[in-house]
Amino acid sequence: MDEMTEVRELRAHVPAPDRARLAPGRARLTEAARTKQSRRTPWRRREFAIVAVVAAVTAVAVTATLLVGGKGTGRTVQPAATPGVRFKGVSAAEFLRQAADAIQTQPDGAVPTAKQWIYTMSAQEPLDKAHSLSGDMENWIRYDGSASASRSWDEPLDITKMHLENGGAGDDRSPREMYRVLIALPADGKGTLKSLREQDAITDSKELSQARNDYDEISVLLSAHVMPAKGLASLYRALALLPGGKVTGHLVETAAGRRVIALDYSRGENPRTGEPMHDQWLIDPQTYRLVGVRIVSGGKVIGGNSLFTRAVVDKAGETS
Repeated sequence: MDEMTEVRELRAHVPAPDRARLAPGRARLTEAARTKQSRRTPWRRREFAIVAVVAAVTAVAVTATLLVGGKGTGRTVQPAATPGVRFKGVSAAEFLRQAADAIQTQPDGAVPTAKQWIYTMSAQEPLDKAHSLSGDMENWIRYDGSASASRSWDEPLDITKMHLENGGAGDDRSPREMYRVLIALPADGKGTLKSLREQDAITDSKELSQARNDYDEISVLLSAHVMPAKGLASLYRALALLPGGKVTGHLVETAAGRRVIALDYSRGENPRTGEPMHDQWLIDPQTYRLVGVRIVSGGKVIGGNSLFTRAVVDKAGETS
C-alpha cells in the first residue's frame, strides 16, 4: 500500500471542499485522523493538504519573516534574545516555557491593514529527496478575509473572493479576527487556558478530556497567519501545562529545507492501520517560531506543510 492510497482512505469520510474551503494560506491539520465527524467550530481547523509531494524541495533554507505592514517590508526574523535553548533531553513543558521567554522579547512589526495581503510560500510534506522538482505552493490571503489567491509552480495566479468576517463563512475567521484573539490573551499559561475555555470558540467535545479540548483550541491559534510575539508566548505557556508533548532529541529536516525542532503530540491510533499517529509541530531552533506542522503515522510523515517564507504585501501576486 503506497502513501497516497493510505491518505485517501484516511480522508474518505471528509466531504469534498469547495474552492473557498481550499483557500490558500488557511491550511491546518487534517481531521482525517478522527473516526467521528468533525465538530463545526467558530473558527475552523484549516486542513493541511494531505497529499504526497510531486517531487522534493531543493534544500534551500529561506529565512522566515515576521509580518510587518507595507509593500516590501517583510523583515527577517533575528535569532531570539536568549539563543541556545537546550532541547535534547528536556521535557516538552520545559522547552515550551524557555521558548516562550525567548519569543516574548521579539519585537512585532506593524499590523497589516485591512486591504493588505499575507503571502506565504510553503512546501508540502513529506520530503522526497528522490526527485528534483518541488511541491512548492504560493498562497495569499487578505487580512480582512475578503479574498484569497494561490499559485503553484506551474499554474497562473487564481484569486477567490470570500467573506470570512462576522460569521460570513459560517465557522471560519479572517486573519484579522484571529489576531485580535491572540493579542488579547493573558501572559501566563493558566490565564490563557482560562480565557480560551471561557470563549469556547471550539465547542468542547464531551467525548474528549479537557486537556484534549484545550489542545484542539490551541492548535488552531498556533497556525494563525499573523502571530504576535505576545500571543505565541501565551500559547506556548498554555501548551506547556498540557500533558502528552514530547521534544525530539535531534533536529529534523522539513520539505522546505530547514532543520528544525520537532514537538510531538499524540493523535491516538491511525484508524486504518492501528499504528500510533501524532501531530508534529516544526519549530525554528533560533527564533522558536512555528515554521510548519505535519502528521506522522507509523514513523512516516503522511501530510502537512512547512514554511519557506511569509510576508505582508499590497496585492495578490506580490512576494515582497
